[in-house]
Amino acid sequence: MSIAAGTAHAQSEVFLCVDQNGVKEYKNTGDTKGCKRVSLPPLTVTSSGGKPAREGAVASKPAASTPTDFPKVDNGTQKARDNDRRQILQDELKNEQQRLAGLKKDYNDGTPERQGNEKNYAKYQERVASMKEDISRSEKNIDALNRELSNLK
Repeated sequence: MSIAAGTAHAQSEVFLCVDQNGVKEYKNTGDTKGCKRVSLPPLTVTSSGGKPAREGAVASKPAASTPTDFPKVDNGTQKARDNDRRQILQDELKNEQQRLAGLKKDYNDGTPERQGNEKNYAKYQERVASMKEDISRSEKNIDALNRELSNLK
């Protein structure tokens, strides 16, 4: 196994910007007041397998593992949390289904009753279009809630 090393140059310039409060921020443009170009050392890239590193390639890091002292939740607590989440999603689904039923009833298959302030037909059409959008949004919410529920264990 051979390892090839190369040097990759930054594709863009880096600027250190300091605002009036003294907060520092790194940016790729220096068009703001208080920005100065930063000179960075070249990036060294290594590649295994005998192939030279590509210009601009980034070396991959090994997958991070969970630290041994990371807090863990016991199965009972996790199960209770999952049940709470399921109940919340089911309640939201029930509410959204009731909302959709009310919207469809008011929509009346695209011919809702005209209101007193809708003597102008354009106002009526605007309200009908808004109702149709509300129905569509509610149907999408129901689909999303059903997907979430199906993803639970």
